[in-house]
Amino acid sequence: MGIKSAGGKVDSATSTGKYTHMQAVIQFPEISPEIFTVPLFGMEFSLRWYALSYIVGILIGWRIVVHAVRSPGLWPGGTAPITEKQVEDLLTWVILGVILGGRLGFVLFYQPGYYLSNPMQILQVWQGGMSFHGGLLGVITACFLFSRKQGIPFWTLADVLCMATPVGLLLGRLANFINAELWGRPTDLPWGVIFPGAAAQDCPGIVPGLCARHPSQLYEALLEGLILGAVLLYLAHRRGGLRFPGRLTGVFFIGYGLARFLVEHVRQPDALFVSEGNPLGLAFHINGIGLTMGQALSIPMILFGIAVIQYSRRHKA
Repeated sequence: MGIKSAGGKVDSATSTGKYTHMQAVIQFPEISPEIFTVPLFGMEFSLRWYALSYIVGILIGWRIVVHAVRSPGLWPGGTAPITEKQVEDLLTWVILGVILGGRLGFVLFYQPGYYLSNPMQILQVWQGGMSFHGGLLGVITACFLFSRKQGIPFWTLADVLCMATPVGLLLGRLANFINAELWGRPTDLPWGVIFPGAAAQDCPGIVPGLCARHPSQLYEALLEGLILGAVLLYLAHRRGGLRFPGRLTGVFFIGYGLARFLVEHVRQPDALFVSEGNPLGLAFHINGIGLTMGQALSIPMILFGIAVIQYSRRHKA
C-alpha cells in the first residue's frame, strides 16, 4: 500500500477540472481477492479471502467459547451450563443461521423487488449479497431453537456467541477491504484510499483514478471487531460478565449498533437508494434528512441491547 499525492478537488468556481490543491492519498494494495485457484475436472475452484475470513472467524470464535467453558470461575456456581460437546453441535447451527439469515436478510432488507421477480437467484449466494443484520437474526433463531432442544438457558448461549462474534466481524471487514468492496464516501483526508474499479472512481468533480474514499471497512473492523471484542472479553474474564445472563449480549448489541450507526455517516450508501434527489442514499428521509438502511436497522439493536442489560441486572443467575 503506497502513499502518493493526487489532485483531490475540482475548482468549484470554474468547474474546469483544474485542481485547487494537492492531497496525500493511499493507493489500494494489489492483493487478489483469490488466495489460490485449483483446476479440477475441467473446472476451477478458488479460495477467496472472504470465505477464509468466515472459516477462520468461526474456528477462533469456537475456541473462545471452548476456553470459557473450561473456565469454571467465569460461571454462576462455578460450573458452565454448556458442555464442550454441545459447543461443537452449536457450531453447525450457527453456520446455518449465518448463511441462511444473512442471505434472506439481504434479499428482504435491500432488494426485495428484484428477488421477488427473480426467485431462483435467492439461493445463488456465490453471486454475493449477505446482510449482517439478517445473519444476526439467523443466529438468534438458531440459538433459540438449540437452547430449547438442549435445555440450555437461552441467554447463556447468546452471551457466549456474542463474546465470540467480533473476531469474525474483524476478519470479515478486512476481507471486504481486500475485495475493494463496501468502501466509504469520497474524502480528502490523508488516509483516504483510491479503490480500483469504475464504481469506486465515479466521484462527481474528480477525475477517475484520483478519487480517494474513506476505508470504512477498516473503521468497522476497528470498532465492531477489535474494540468491541476486547470489551466483551474483558467483561467476561475480568468483570464476571457471564454471571449475569444477557449482559454480554446487551453490550454487544449496543456496541455494534453504535459502531455501525457512526460508520454509516462515511460509508457509501447502497446504490438502489441513491437518486438525483437523494444523493446520500437515505432509505428513510424527509427533505434530505433521515437515515440510511444500516442506521435504521441499528437503532432497534441499540434499544434491544439496553433492554437486555436492564433484564440482566434484575436476573442475576
